[in-house]
Amino acid sequence: MKNLIKTLLVVLGLAISAGCGTSESQSGTTNMASSAPSVGQSGVKDDQSNPNVVQIAVSSQDHSTLVAALKAADYVDALTNVGPFTVFAPTNAAFDALPSGTLESLTKKENQRQLRDILEYHVLLGVYRAGDFVNGRRMGTADGRAVEIEVNNDGEVFINGGKIIGTVEASNGIIHVIDKVLVPN
Repeated sequence: MKNLIKTLLVVLGLAISAGCGTSESQSGTTNMASSAPSVGQSGVKDDQSNPNVVQIAVSSQDHSTLVAALKAADYVDALTNVGPFTVFAPTNAAFDALPSGTLESLTKKENQRQLRDILEYHVLLGVYRAGDFVNGRRMGTADGRAVEIEVNNDGEVFINGGKIIGTVEASNGIIHVIDKVLVPN
């Protein structure tokens, strides 16, 4: 199951990357005085490198809600940067399990900071593979809080009760797919 999820995400990421084109100026120079809007790191097109954590999430049908939340929180560029990051990526089903109206409220412009705090709670600075997690350990998140790790006797890893159900390596870190949205206390 984990290998199937990983394979699907990688294939989808590569398919999307292959479909993205780049264009160059005919003169080969860049006009810095251009009136084109500036874009962050997420606007850089790169068909040669491995996909980053955002590109992988975008390519996953199971993470469309997460991608929409990243956009609403203006957090795409931050996770497109070099990293390295460990991202706990809730599935669409995990978002669907939130109390009714929660996601709709959080994605309103006036709640952007609160949504970003929640998303940052899903990010660790550095790369942590499943084998790096130790039962009972608390790990600091990008929002300055901490998540608690649980490893059961079968070796399954849980983050604040959310089970890691798949893992995908990215060019700027690692993604652990989880079955729960982590909400800070």
